[in-house]
Amino acid sequence: MIAAQAVLETKMLLRNGEQLLLTVIIPTLLLVLFSSVDIIDTGAEEAVDFLAPGVLALAVMSTAFTGQAIATGFERRYGVLKRLAASPLPRWALMTAKTASVLVTEVLQVVLLTVIAFALGWSPHGNPAAVLLLLVLGTAAFSGLGLLMAGTLRAEATLAAANLVFLLLLVGGGVIVPLDKFPDAARDVLGLLPISALSDGLRHVLQHGASMPWGDLGILAVWAVVGLAAAGKFFRWE
Repeated sequence: MIAAQAVLETKMLLRNGEQLLLTVIIPTLLLVLFSSVDIIDTGAEEAVDFLAPGVLALAVMSTAFTGQAIATGFERRYGVLKRLAASPLPRWALMTAKTASVLVTEVLQVVLLTVIAFALGWSPHGNPAAVLLLLVLGTAAFSGLGLLMAGTLRAEATLAAANLVFLLLLVGGGVIVPLDKFPDAARDVLGLLPISALSDGLRHVLQHGASMPWGDLGILAVWAVVGLAAAGKFFRWE
C-alpha cells in the first residue's frame, strides 16, 4: 500500500505544472544563468563550483518544503487527507509514502542538476557520505516545516506563505549570493537557517573538500527534530 501510494504521489507531483516549475525549471535556470553570466561575485574561480551546491540545496527545499506544503495544503482543503485517513492506509503510512515521493523527486532533481553542472564545468570533490547525510537531514528539516505549514494554515495562506519563504530563502540563504556579502549581524542570523546550513554544508564538501561539516549537520538536525515534532503535534487532517 505504501509503495502504491508513493507512486501515485510522485506522479501527481510531477504532473503539477507549478510544482514542476519550482522543483526543476527554476533551479535549472538559476544554475545555467548565474554560471554563464558574471552577475554576482561568488569568490570562486568558476562560478559553477559555488552555485551548484547551492542550487542542489534549493532543489531540496523546493520539493520537500514548498512543493509538499502547497500540495498537502490543498489536499487537506479538499478533504483528500480526511478520506485517505479513513482508508485502510494508516496515517503514518501515508506520510511515509509522501516522504518516499519527495525522495524520488529529489533523486531525479539531483541527477539532472548534476549533469547540467558537469556540462558547465563543475569539478566537485569531497566525501559522498557527507553529501548524502546533508541531503537526508535537509529533506527531513524542510519536510517537517512544510507539513507544519500545510497542516496549520488554510490552503490559500499556505500557497502564499510557501512561495514567499521560497523567494526570501533563495535571496538570503546563501544559494546564489554568498553570505559574506551580508552585514555581520544579518549573516549570523541567516547562517542558522536550514537552507544556509544545507547550501554551506554542501559547498564545504563539494567545493572545499571538507570531510564532514558537523556544524551545518547539527543545525539541520535541530531543524529536522523541531519541524517534524511540531508537524506531528499540530498537523490537522481536516
